[in-house]
Amino acid sequence: MESTEKISGTQLCLLIFSFIAPIVILIIPGVESKFSKQDTWITIFPAALIGSLTMWTMIILSNRYPGQTIIQYSSQIIGKWPAKCLGCYLIYYWINFDFVVLNQHIQFINTVLLLRTPAIVVSLTLALLCGIAAYMGIGSIARSNEYISILIIVLLVPLLILMLAESDSERILPVMSQGMTPILKASVYPTAYLSQFFILGWLLPYLNQPKKAIKVSFIALFLIASLLCITVIPLIMIFGPLAEKLTFPVLEVVRYIGITGSFERLEAIAVAIWVMGCFVKDALVCFIICLSICHLFNITNYRNIVFPIAILGAIGSVSVFKYYSTDLNTYLRYSFPSYAFFTQFILPLTLLCIDTIKRRWNKSEV
Repeated sequence: MESTEKISGTQLCLLIFSFIAPIVILIIPGVESKFSKQDTWITIFPAALIGSLTMWTMIILSNRYPGQTIIQYSSQIIGKWPAKCLGCYLIYYWINFDFVVLNQHIQFINTVLLLRTPAIVVSLTLALLCGIAAYMGIGSIARSNEYISILIIVLLVPLLILMLAESDSERILPVMSQGMTPILKASVYPTAYLSQFFILGWLLPYLNQPKKAIKVSFIALFLIASLLCITVIPLIMIFGPLAEKLTFPVLEVVRYIGITGSFERLEAIAVAIWVMGCFVKDALVCFIICLSICHLFNITNYRNIVFPIAILGAIGSVSVFKYYSTDLNTYLRYSFPSYAFFTQFILPLTLLCIDTIKRRWNKSEV
């Protein structure tokens, strides 16, 4: 299945930013703080390193197999049937990822905004909206995200400024008082998200100027890591050791600012950022799932399965995590980091190593 749709380098950069940044800054700081305390901001650096390695791996593979997704070129690297197994695993991974994104959305909305709304209504509303976006294609998602990403940045800037006004720099000291071990333990959480540059395996074939892939990807990584850093530091300086006890620490900062500052009900801004980020993230996930199924099973038009996948995501989000607040948090803390690291970093790196060895072997035989 080939598509004539193309996206620009700027659109790719903004897609990656919106896919990773909004949800990361609202969730990750509280999870990291459990291990690294006031050194949470340092964990971003090893995570950014893994993110850059993931990005480099996906770009090298894409350059070797231009115009193909990871589902397509994996068969040329490891053979037809192993590639089929890998493709099934990746589809399973993205479907499970879809459940997680929608369940996070349910938890956030039911906590902050719509306390009595049934979970299936919250999930299905977003899933169908994302299904429409995926049906329209990657070009439509990218164009709508150009406006969404600008809105996210515009809404975040005043919040960050107000956070700095309430900060106490003494809470971030002493630096590395317990050494590097707690920092490295905590870094697995941002690593699970910054290694989501793995999506380049599906997006790079649509880039209209492949030579810009490295530049725009590194810009996206820099923006995400910088934003996470300047969010985490004020958060620690406001809440200190209390940050680890909060499910949505940035939301609590926003509420704190609204109580003590000149503005009220600022959590509406956090809700807007969350919903826009979830929309882009789930629309891309839905598109990737449908694209992967089509490439794996030789289906000519991915649009035929978009809405069944969207409905499956909504149903799975409320059934897989039955007690979503407890089950999801446990999964994100203890299972998802290693699961994501293996899938998003180890698997593509293994493909790259195998492909490199095969190419050198073939050259030596000649």
